[in-house]
This record gives sequence, structure tokens and C-alpha cells, in this order.
Amino acid sequence: MKPLNYAILKYFTKVDKASAKDVVEALKPEYGSFRALNEKAVLEALLTGVENGLLEEAGHTLDENNNVVIYFHAPKSGVDTINSYIKD
Repeated sequence: MKPLNYAILKYFTKVDKASAKDVVEALKPEYGSFRALNEKAVLEALLTGVENGLLEEAGHTLDENNNVVIYFHAPKSGVDTINSYIKD
């Protein structure tokens, strides 16, 4: 099993875009017992990925409670970098 932050980044090599909530739901089967698998912690990891040039913001919307949902994606350069450091 990969470290959670690795799994979060690796997830973006397999999807067009995702929000923190999407990531939590996708990783829940394997990482559900991890305390850090929550939307706030995942959002922090995603923003770190943006700062490191691995991810980019891909838009935003409002959810049913009028909370802002930010979507992220990995550009080709980010996918290439992630795949070169984190193997399947």
C-alpha cells in the first residue's frame, strides 16, 4: 500500500478532474481507516500538489449546501512527473 499522499497524487493520473470529496470517495475502500482521509486534509494535499506544479485547478462549482467545490486535474507534465516517481 502506498502512502496516502502518493495515492492521492496517483489518482489524478487516472481521472480527468476531481474534487477533494471525489478523492475521498475513490480512496475510501483502501484507505478508509486512515484519519487523514477526510476532505480538509485531502484539500490541503491537493493545494500542495498545485504549489509543487503537479496539479492545477480545473474549475469550481457550488454544492447543494452552497459550499464551493474546487476541481483539480493533473496536466500532462504533472502526470509524467507523478508516474516517474510513484510506480503502480
